[in-house]
Amino acid sequence: MMAWLAYAVCALVWGSTYFGIALGIESFTPFGMVATRYLSAGLLALLVARLRRESLPLRRDLPHLMLQGFLLLGISNALVTWAEGRVPSGLTAVLCSTTPFFYALLNREGLTRRTVLGLSIGFSGVAVLTWKPGQGLMMSPIGFAAIVLATFLWAFGTLYARKRVQGKSLFGNVGVQMLTGGAFGLLMTRFTGGFLHAQLSTKALLAVAFLTIFGSLITQTAFNYLARVWPPTKMSTYAFLNPVVAVLLGGLFLREPFTLRVALGMLVILAGVALVQFPAKKPAEPCCAEE
Repeated sequence: MMAWLAYAVCALVWGSTYFGIALGIESFTPFGMVATRYLSAGLLALLVARLRRESLPLRRDLPHLMLQGFLLLGISNALVTWAEGRVPSGLTAVLCSTTPFFYALLNREGLTRRTVLGLSIGFSGVAVLTWKPGQGLMMSPIGFAAIVLATFLWAFGTLYARKRVQGKSLFGNVGVQMLTGGAFGLLMTRFTGGFLHAQLSTKALLAVAFLTIFGSLITQTAFNYLARVWPPTKMSTYAFLNPVVAVLLGGLFLREPFTLRVALGMLVILAGVALVQFPAKKPAEPCCAEE
């Protein structure tokens, strides 16, 4: 039951964070948002860990947790945040839904012909979504590249920590990850324009507060728990539902276009991912042979 609850949180809340990021970057710089969001959430996570009387993260886990926090939160999330200044939030979520393909490629166990077919179909969906014959790429090329790199780093960092982190301190581990990502973001603000690029609006402030509490503290904890109790292929299917939430919010509140091309590309991507994640059932063997 707890695993399914964590799955629902990752699917629904992370789907809404693309909308929150789109509002936040109206005032915050990408690394300014990363620093504000994850330093605050990291401190809250450590406070919750203490209130819950969790054991401290294992010393041998600290380098692995810090590397994961750097890759997922310091780099991957910053790339997605930066890309949303060039790519609509709903389209960003659709492209990020290709994360399961990178799980399949990096975690090569069970890489069958069906999986390869699913990968091919999925990436053809990305092509439908992003490429128009005679016109080329239908979005910022550098924004597209940033999102693809972000999804790869997210999958790599998740699998890296899954194999190496042994401790069971749920909020403590999350706190280390987020403080690492936030500290890197803080460092980068000195070289990338500071925290704000425009006057701080109430809308942007509330968006970052939402991202801190719900998108970071609650959902990152749910994700860490899910990554521990479910295999990567099953766990990563939360990414299928993120674009649905993001596209609906983007269309309703940000007036982002929802065209037939977007719908078709999304369906093809999800069809390919379904082939990867849900293998064909093996036929049941007869219980006994006829004489």
